[in-house]
Amino acid sequence: MKHKFAAPLLVLAVLALFAAAYADDSDKDKLGPYKLLKTITIPEGLVRFDISWVDSEAGRYYLANRGDATAMPPVGPTIDVIDTKHNKFLYSIPLSSAGNGVVAIRKAGDDDEEDIVGGQLWVAAADSTVKVIDLVHPFAVPLSIPTGTPSDLRADELAYDPVDHIVLVANDRAPKPFVTFISTSTHLVLGKIVYDGSLGNPNTTGGIEQPVWDGATKRFYITIPSTVANANGEIDEINPVTRAITRIFPTSAACGANGSPAGLALIPGQRLMASCGDVVDIASGLGVTNVAGAGGDEIWFNSGDGRVYFGGGTDRISVNAVNALSPYNLIQTLTVGLIVLPPPNAANHTTHSVAADSELNRIFVPVSHEGVKVYTDAHDNGEGHED
Repeated sequence: MKHKFAAPLLVLAVLALFAAAYADDSDKDKLGPYKLLKTITIPEGLVRFDISWVDSEAGRYYLANRGDATAMPPVGPTIDVIDTKHNKFLYSIPLSSAGNGVVAIRKAGDDDEEDIVGGQLWVAAADSTVKVIDLVHPFAVPLSIPTGTPSDLRADELAYDPVDHIVLVANDRAPKPFVTFISTSTHLVLGKIVYDGSLGNPNTTGGIEQPVWDGATKRFYITIPSTVANANGEIDEINPVTRAITRIFPTSAACGANGSPAGLALIPGQRLMASCGDVVDIASGLGVTNVAGAGGDEIWFNSGDGRVYFGGGTDRISVNAVNALSPYNLIQTLTVGLIVLPPPNAANHTTHSVAADSELNRIFVPVSHEGVKVYTDAHDNGEGHED
């Protein structure tokens, strides 16, 4: 007997699948409202901090806590470690010098045993070194790699190239700011780019900010808030092997008026989004748009919900959630901090850092005098609960 309805049923099934997929994509634009899952208290306190990083596969959040030298007794700098699945503080790794940038580097086989997180944590420190922490033995004395001299003030933000096994780190406050390339295999310094106008390099007038790695182009991209040639800032493309700047993308006047580029994120479609709202197409090097109402310091692209999170907003007490796909609109602004007294004031509850667990779609925001706040929305893969 022939099944006369088989073909129509197959068509209906396919249409249903398309409808479900469309509904899922549409839902990503309608997620929310965000909710606060928990504020995770840091036992030694949280007064001054810098960059944070999430290793979603390992379920770990790392925060460069600069400590509090004014406390009695003084609180030293640490890396605070949080379990992102259980929203639980685990421990603090002591540092000899305050941390700034931080990135986790893991390889296949790093986690051979359950509940053991392997790999290394690379921390750019205030003494112009990069500390390499063995995550299997986090309390062992870390390897310290000099990037300059003490007069170079500090090593700041960094990024990792997993193809060539190279870390790029910026000394943004040196008399002549520079970036350093370090081999993660040998721990040797491979070379530098100095941003002083020599050798055809840009002459920065505003330091050096957040780098990112793009596996498609095998290039680093880094934000420069202002240079002699580009007063509104620029994004530089860097070849890690030749250690040379290959292209320069000037950022827009709107970007320059909105705090200049600082944070940077690689987003879908081979585009970059800067913390001042500029979206730049990598292939052409041209600006696509500027996101109205968005701004901040460190930013983070969360592949789990297709959004970019702006640490600190333009007021240091908010986090902007921005669509990482066209039309690149501001979706929601989370108020995470509190102004106690008119700024600048050390008692204010502020932030400028953010990171997200893409497996669980949980957003981690450190807030001074409070702790690390964990937010989520309707797309939370952990069902919005502390496990």
